[in-house]
This record gives sequence, structure tokens and C-alpha cells, in this order.
Amino acid sequence: MSLLDQLKNEYRTLSIVGMAKNSGKTTTLNYLLEEAFDEGLVLGVTSTGRDGESTDLVTGTDKPKVYLFTDTIVSVPDKLYEMAETGLEILKRTEYRTAMGNVLICRVAESGYVQIAGPGSIREHKKLCEEMLGFGVDMILIDGAIDRKSIAAPETSDAIILATGAVISRSLKVVVEETVHIVSLYQTEQLTDEQALSLLNDPQEETFCVVVIDDEYNMNVLSLRTGLGAGSLLNDAICEHTKYVFISGAFTESIIAGIDPKKFPGFTLILPDPTRIFVGAIKWQQLRKKGFQIQVLRNIKVAAVTVNPFAPAGYAFDHRELRNSIAGALPGIPVFDVRMGGFDTDG
Repeated sequence: MSLLDQLKNEYRTLSIVGMAKNSGKTTTLNYLLEEAFDEGLVLGVTSTGRDGESTDLVTGTDKPKVYLFTDTIVSVPDKLYEMAETGLEILKRTEYRTAMGNVLICRVAESGYVQIAGPGSIREHKKLCEEMLGFGVDMILIDGAIDRKSIAAPETSDAIILATGAVISRSLKVVVEETVHIVSLYQTEQLTDEQALSLLNDPQEETFCVVVIDDEYNMNVLSLRTGLGAGSLLNDAICEHTKYVFISGAFTESIIAGIDPKKFPGFTLILPDPTRIFVGAIKWQQLRKKGFQIQVLRNIKVAAVTVNPFAPAGYAFDHRELRNSIAGALPGIPVFDVRMGGFDTDG
């Protein structure tokens, strides 16, 4: 059974998120495009940044181009429309602006290479996907730009495909640990306390706020505009009556470093979603062992994990060992090797 067969009946929009550059994100996208063509499915394709260029604009290294088949619906800004290596039929000119011009929704007239891009805002990207679904696509694939893991945010798509691989580390053990760490973060327990939920309005993307809620559900909104220095102020605000601490923005190691570990078991941290967590795997395990508790307003569905056994530095893992190691550590999640083939649904 193909990877697309596992996903097409359950999801309408999927974000492809890479754990690092060269983890196989674009290769995963191309693989799914080929599967869709073979099965007669019409895909919509968009990106949170720019993808499809033959050379990485940051590192200068070669990268796989994006090959789109006839009738694929794609988002392309004005400047990239002119650079397409095949014909594109403009279906709609949107009001979503990028550095390369307004985003166009196009139909691929003849199979060929296309550079794709879309709006960077999560809110605008969600609206773009809704418009693209109106053109009769069976599924939309969102290519998440590197270092933009926020595209995994649950309001953007139904689920994500996480691309991981040898580029993470020369140690297979570390690759597995880091991958499991990210997946476990995405699956963080959701807040179900209705009284607390009623107090927490869904924050705007641009705002940062910290709210301390006590055991009688009284709120104390701290005067903070960024996470800088938040740890020490939070430590002063947390007492034996604190039940929840809500942070709307990034939760970093510098914030947690300012809080007395003895206070961890007494309160639960609440975040909008797991993409706000910026804490490494080892540090995270240490925090949890000290009684640190966390819940989120919305977690993230991981539909599948793809693995790339090759690293640009010249080393590689045995592709079966890599796939089987990750599949064994993530039971119930499909794990697929998009470079060498091979599929495991349950480890």
C-alpha cells in the first residue's frame, strides 16, 4: 500500500514539515505528487516560503526541483509565474502579498518544473487553502519552508507529514531520539478544563502574553511584551495557589531556567499549540522527570513520518535500519523511506 493510500481518505490538507534542511521534505513532496498522478488524483500544492528552485538560496547547494503534473492546482507569486518551466493557467489573482508579488492560483497546463510559494501568514495560508479546495482538488499539500515549523500549527492543516533523516546526526540513536521528541511534543495532551478554557482567548499571532491562573480561576496578566526576562518574573508570580501558567508565544529554555524546579509539580504550563516549544530533547526529558507539566489548547496530528538515509555531508545509514528504528519507536504512525522505498505502518 502506498503512502498516499494511507492518507487520502482521512485528510484534505497536509503540511510537509522538515526537521532540518536536507531531511527529505521536497523529496517527500515529489514522491506524493508522483503517487497522486499514478492514481489519478488532483492535488493542490502551496508553500509557506519558496520551493522548487534547483539551488538552495541560503547554502548554495543543489536541491531537488518540484515537478508538477498536468491539472495540478498550485500557488505561484507573480515573479515565479514568469519563471515557470511549463505553462500555467491563471485561475485567480489573490490579494495575498509576498516579496515576489501577489499570489496567483494556477492550473498546470502541461507537466513540468514549477517554483511554488505562498503567503507566510498562517491565517492567510488557511484562507488560500480554502480557495484552492474550491477548484476541485482531492487533497492539498503544503510545503513547509525550513525553520518555519509554525506551519505545523493545527489551524493550518488537518495533519502533518514529518520529514527526518541522517542530516540530523551521524548517530542513528540521536536521529531516532530527536524524531520521537518532536512527535511526542506534537502529541502533547490537550487542556480539557472548561473553566480554564473559557478564560483563555485564542491569542493573535503577533501578540505575546503571560497569564497566571490560581486555583480559584483568578487571572493575573503579567506585563511582558516578549519572552526576555519572563522566567524570573514568572517565578515571582508562581505560588502554592497557582494552577496554570499560560504563555501565548515561544516557550524557551531561557524561560524555564528562571523558574525554581521545586515549583514544577504545582502548576501546569499551557501553550496555544506544540509549535511554541523550543526545548531540546535531553532538557525536555530532564524537565519532565522533575515534575514539569504541560498541556496545549490544540495539538498536532502526525499523519506519517518520512525518512531520508542520506546526508549531504557524505555519510548515510542503512535505509532499512533507519526506517525500522523510527517505526519501532513510533508505533501506529506510518513510516516511509521516500528515497529507497519501503513502508512500515506499525513498527
